[in-house]
Amino acid sequence: MKAMQYTLDQLNTMPADTFVTVLAGIFEHSPWVPEAAAQQRPFKDIDTLHTAMSHIVETAGEEKQLALINAHPELAGKAAVRGELTAESTREQSGAGLDLCTQEEFDRLQSLNTQYREKFGFPFILAVRGYDRHGIIANFEKRVNHDRAEELRTSLDQIYRIARFRLNDLIQAA
Repeated sequence: MKAMQYTLDQLNTMPADTFVTVLAGIFEHSPWVPEAAAQQRPFKDIDTLHTAMSHIVETAGEEKQLALINAHPELAGKAAVRGELTAESTREQSGAGLDLCTQEEFDRLQSLNTQYREKFGFPFILAVRGYDRHGIIANFEKRVNHDRAEELRTSLDQIYRIARFRLNDLIQAA
C-alpha cells in the first residue's frame, strides 16, 4: 500500500502541528525533528528539507541521537515478528525480503541483533532499500566488528538515508 503524498507547497503552508504529524514517520518515533523543522519553513526543495532535518539531528547531542537510534526496530526482530513495526519500517523490511527469511537466516539475524546490541547498546541500523536479505546479513556481519564511535556515525548516516527515502515517498515531485 502506497503512503499518501503531499506537495512541498502543502508542507510549507500547513499548520505546524499538521506538518509534524505528516512528517512524524520520517525519523522513527522522533517528532522533535519535524517540530524543529517546522520553524524553518518554507523549504525550497526536498534536499533543503532533508538537510535541515538531518542538521537538527546532527546538532541535537548524543543523548537525543541515541534515543533516535534506539527508536528504530531491529531488522527481523521481535517487533517485526509481533507485527509492531511502523508502516514505514514494515514496507522497508518486507521490501528487502526480511519477511521471507529462512529459519537459518532468521536465526542468524537474531544472533547478530543480540551481538550488536550487547556490543554497542543500540540496534543495528541499515537503510535496507536496495539490499536483499543476503546483502543485509553480510553488511551486519561486517559492521558488528566496528568500534562504537564508527557505528554511532554509521547509524546516523543510515538514518539520514532512510529519512531521504521516506521523504521521497512522501513528497510529490514538482
